[in-house]
Amino acid sequence: MTLNRRAFLSACTSAGIASPLMPGILYTLAAQAQEPAPSTSPGASLAAKPNSAAAPKPPALPKVTPEMIDRAAELAGVGPFTDAEKKMMLDGLSEQRDAYAEIRALKLENDVPPAYVFHPGPPAKPAESSVVFEGTTPQLIFDDEESGEPQAPENLEDLAFASVLELANLIFRRKITSVALTQMYIDRLKRYDAKLHFVITLLEDRAMAQAKAADEDLENGLYHGPLHGIPWGAKDLLAVKDYPTTWGAGGFEQQTFKEDATVVQRLDAAGAVLVAKFSLGALAMGDKWFGGRTRNPWNPDQGSSGSSAGSASAVAAGCVGFALGSETLGSISSPSTRCGTTGLRPSFGMVPRTGAMALSWTMDKLGPICRSVEDCALVLDVIHGPDGKDLSAGASVDFHWNPDFDWRSLRIGYFKTDFDPLPPLELKEAASNETLEEAKKREDANATAQDEYTRRTYDKKYEQAALDALAKMGVNLIPVELPKLPWDAMVPLLTAEAAAAFDDLTMSGRDKLLTEQGPEDWPNDFRIARFYPAVEYIQANRARTLGVRQFAKLFEKVDVIVTPSTDEQLIATNLTGNPAVILPNGLRGSDAPPPPAVDDGDHDDIGGPGTPVSITFLGALYQDAKLAAFAHAYQQTTGFEKLHPKLD
Repeated sequence: MTLNRRAFLSACTSAGIASPLMPGILYTLAAQAQEPAPSTSPGASLAAKPNSAAAPKPPALPKVTPEMIDRAAELAGVGPFTDAEKKMMLDGLSEQRDAYAEIRALKLENDVPPAYVFHPGPPAKPAESSVVFEGTTPQLIFDDEESGEPQAPENLEDLAFASVLELANLIFRRKITSVALTQMYIDRLKRYDAKLHFVITLLEDRAMAQAKAADEDLENGLYHGPLHGIPWGAKDLLAVKDYPTTWGAGGFEQQTFKEDATVVQRLDAAGAVLVAKFSLGALAMGDKWFGGRTRNPWNPDQGSSGSSAGSASAVAAGCVGFALGSETLGSISSPSTRCGTTGLRPSFGMVPRTGAMALSWTMDKLGPICRSVEDCALVLDVIHGPDGKDLSAGASVDFHWNPDFDWRSLRIGYFKTDFDPLPPLELKEAASNETLEEAKKREDANATAQDEYTRRTYDKKYEQAALDALAKMGVNLIPVELPKLPWDAMVPLLTAEAAAAFDDLTMSGRDKLLTEQGPEDWPNDFRIARFYPAVEYIQANRARTLGVRQFAKLFEKVDVIVTPSTDEQLIATNLTGNPAVILPNGLRGSDAPPPPAVDDGDHDDIGGPGTPVSITFLGALYQDAKLAAFAHAYQQTTGFEKLHPKLD
């Protein structure tokens, strides 16, 4: 009997291995140690189909040996163990491995969460501001004392880049219909999808029926709020009843669900019109999906970044009023930066994720991607709050948006060292015994590092310009520092949870259906994660608790922190669950360094001349409204959200 990958993984995992690669030496040991399967093998009996003599039996697992324990201990960084200790471990390791088969036989679906809930902080304190819209009093959101009665343009497509509030004003006053607006956006989606590849499923029939209902409700005096009749798009990890929900991944193209995601239900109830399901990188990584690569409207030769690739690209291209995305480790921030949109990543637990693909139960967050902060706030006002199903969405979490909140009462900090000039670049020097091949690799690595350094240095002036703009607003910036913890070392928490969420892909071999198969793509990450010991997972979570506490202390000193959108803060705040607003912060000039010939998807700052840059504001847990109010004030001062790409 040939030892297969599954048997090998099981043998390794039983010894608690942590490794960044698939070690050939341990595979050889396992192959040499395998024995014929006994007829009463627990794994075989659980896997066999009842009353089916022809059902294939899985390969027998090799016997756990002291030699395997030695190799596993070396990789896990534990031990060494004495002969007596290894002898005592043998039976326990074998029993532990047998227990894996019983759990695997349950075939857990993606929507089954672990029996624990991540809570990053104490119960939220209600914000002091008031809601922007309540009941049927539209004057709270439509103030025409200065601008006068709004008028619809002769060409409805002139509204393609209008804000949600502008569109809502026109719809409420019956200057335009939702049907006409929806048709305009559907036409643009069809026109520009060929260039940008952001649509997975166009929901034209559903959308037109919703738009017609929105217009009829308004005629009958029933107004659902500022999202009434506004066309929007959903990242295709959100379930929409009876329509494909593909997760952007090969092998899931025909997957459907029988219930809408909670956020879809809430937006339906608010009168919003869902026009399309947008692309995401396969299983929420990057911008490459089974249908191709979603493109950046500012530079279609490049990807839009991800994983909320289609949501950001479509909003930036003026093809919907707003969109929903999700973030686990940068999936709202990165495409918002690349595409020049405004993204709001809420506090963890602010928005229920029921009906959304699970990647990491303790890190996944749903949030809006829009053209302005105010648009994001109007959307978050509708989708936030507990649904009784996602236990991470606590009842104490609240969001009260007031665009007139006096932001001058807020204390504004900034990560000072992240705005300082970069230290001199240190390039790799040639070794005395360097081969021609090694020299070529070194030279290529140095050239890449030099290009990245040049681009990063160029973008620094836009970050400094943000500080200058804040100073002109009268902001007294308080220097603070990012808590010094091994944030990168906590990232395996995400991959371990993701590997569990998609365990069946790895164990069945269906991970080969995913589009990307490189060293840093999900199939390889999922395999690596199976070597992450449970003890190390728990220890990393304990380190994460320190991070949550240190950020809480940081936000006792300030209310908002200004930071570049890249750097270590992106990892840290996704682990701690703190909210962020990512804003467009201008366009690179004609003197910007040229982009690389190939977009590898690893960097957001490669756009080149005429492409957007961003700045990020961070907030205290569950103080999303204060954070948004300050970001709104910055946006009103700078106006960069009004810039949009030329697509034709």
